[in-house]
Amino acid sequence: MPNATDHHLAPAPVALPIAPIWPRGVYLNQVCRYLRSEFPRLPTYQRCVELLPRCAIALAALFEALTGKCSGVSIADSTPISVCKNLRIPRHRVFQGMAARGKSSTGWFFGFQLPLVINHLGELLGVKLTPGNVDDRKPLCDFAERLFGKRYADKGYIAQ
Repeated sequence: MPNATDHHLAPAPVALPIAPIWPRGVYLNQVCRYLRSEFPRLPTYQRCVELLPRCAIALAALFEALTGKCSGVSIADSTPISVCKNLRIPRHRVFQGMAARGKSSTGWFFGFQLPLVINHLGELLGVKLTPGNVDDRKPLCDFAERLFGKRYADKGYIAQ
């Protein structure tokens, strides 16, 4: 495959924002198979992992464009993004130094937390990718200055 230039990577933030987090088989069997017609020059899994940091600015711009306005009702939650199974943590290299072991309501995982805030219309008000060991409440402090009115979250966000 010829080298991908920046304009070939333009769809990557939309179609592949978490491609390196997906297992290689999912990328090859699902993404490459079913998105090949939409993205004919889709990079290989390894090349995608290498090129994705170049798309960080475009991905940030996409999130900024998708951000809605606070309507007075805000809903917060977070979800774990596991990058590998717990038995493979010592051999994991892709996110070495960035991912961390964390605990969610479903158990222990190794990866990231994705806390986000939406309004009552489902529009994104804030999102932040944090290591798995970061307290769910900490990133919400960054969003709090832009929010007003009622804020709803699950029981895990109550201070002890």
